Amino acid sequence: MSVLEVTVGVPVEKKMEHFSAALQAAMEGRATAPHFGVGFANMAQFGDVFTPKRWELVEALKASGPLSIYALAKRLGRHYRNVHKDVGALMEWMVIEKDADGHVFVPWDEIDVRLPLKRNAA
Repeated sequence: MSVLEVTVGVPVEKKMEHFSAALQAAMEGRATAPHFGVGFANMAQFGDVFTPKRWELVEALKASGPLSIYALAKRLGRHYRNVHKDVGALMEWMVIEKDADGHVFVPWDEIDVRLPLKRNAA
């Protein structure tokens, strides 16, 4: 199963701990599972990328399989230019990819969005 992990508000130090553990395992010759992830500093940045229309696009594209941007826009009932812009943004964040025929698709079986909640001091 391929999973894209999207995190919001996770400190860089926490990400570096994960990377260090994977590097150490690799240096010791132990197998490591591939990790695909993107991170956002805060909910505002996350919301700028993952708008409701873009989530709709991701869901429709995953359900249909690879499509041209034109066919995707038609399926969504949206203007081509807007869908093209959304596809470009989602490609930048590794959410969708383009195949050799120029069709876009969602390579993930799951997109796991994580927002750690801060605890109040007691």
